[in-house]
Amino acid sequence: PLTLEEVRMLVELFYLPYHHGPLAQELLEHFRWLRANSLSVGVPATAPDACEGAWWRGRAQSFQLLCTQTCRLHSRFVSAASQALLYDLHPYLWDIRNMLLAASAFILWLGCQSITAPIVLGRDAEPWTRRGGLFGELQALLPVGNSCDLFYHPPPLFPSSQLYLLRPLLPLDKEGGGCSEVALGQTGLQVQLSHAPTLAARLLGPFLSLSPEYIFVLEDEGGPCGYAAGVLHAEGFLQQRDSSWLPAMRHKYPPDLGTGGPAPGQEAVLFFHAEPLVVPPPVLRRFPSLIQVGTAPRVLDVGASRSLALCLLSALRANGSRGVFCQVSDADQQQLSFYSKLG
Repeated sequence: PLTLEEVRMLVELFYLPYHHGPLAQELLEHFRWLRANSLSVGVPATAPDACEGAWWRGRAQSFQLLCTQTCRLHSRFVSAASQALLYDLHPYLWDIRNMLLAASAFILWLGCQSITAPIVLGRDAEPWTRRGGLFGELQALLPVGNSCDLFYHPPPLFPSSQLYLLRPLLPLDKEGGGCSEVALGQTGLQVQLSHAPTLAARLLGPFLSLSPEYIFVLEDEGGPCGYAAGVLHAEGFLQQRDSSWLPAMRHKYPPDLGTGGPAPGQEAVLFFHAEPLVVPPPVLRRFPSLIQVGTAPRVLDVGASRSLALCLLSALRANGSRGVFCQVSDADQQQLSFYSKLG
């Protein structure tokens, strides 16, 4: 059964109309302060205001802990609550969990970056675009808060107690093969080990090489299970990809490398030797940033995918992006469905 402390947490998250319990108030205070003072991060340890950076990281750690406790509460609630109580309260707790996954990853990302400009907020949204309560206030604090389509999804018919971790890309991911795990998990394919790097390079290679600061990783108890990758200025990125990254990949993976191997390996090798599609200039002018999001087939909870998209869009918006686009083949029904479900 749920402990008394867990029940108290649940009550404090959904306390009274227009009045938050202590836990919800603490979450909001931490988030507001961390966002407002993020410019103090990234200062060298020898700088006079290094103490301010240490104070920021201490509060960020406290915020991460509160988010983790709330996500764990959702998992415990699904496992331990009675069925009647579960179906009454789960939609609210599921929403908060998804929002805190994104908010926690965004704060972690702020701690990894040296933002040179204040966080850019969108235009004031109409009141009806935001819900009330803690969810609505957290939504308003994320830089992408006006993209209301991302915030409205029906909860799953069969609640899952799966725990997720959402975080920015770490240097260890690149060194230890974690990115190959993410990319291969997203394809849902079993391939020979010799062809695994080509599939990973096809999906994430240019982002890892040219824009690693805008990559987020989703993990469950089985390991990496999703990613969100983005580029702030897509025009320069695409030029650099075509002039330097693609030629290097073509040299590393000659066309005959995939011959005789499994179909996914052959397809990945041939991908490097095909001419990339040109993005029309009007698209780049209106939507200057590029994104790519994917999850493994085992991730059935659309809330986790939504959180991935939210934290990536928040990071891009924080640095001034005014619109994003993604490239999807019109024959790839799976990806088209995936992006459509995200809104």
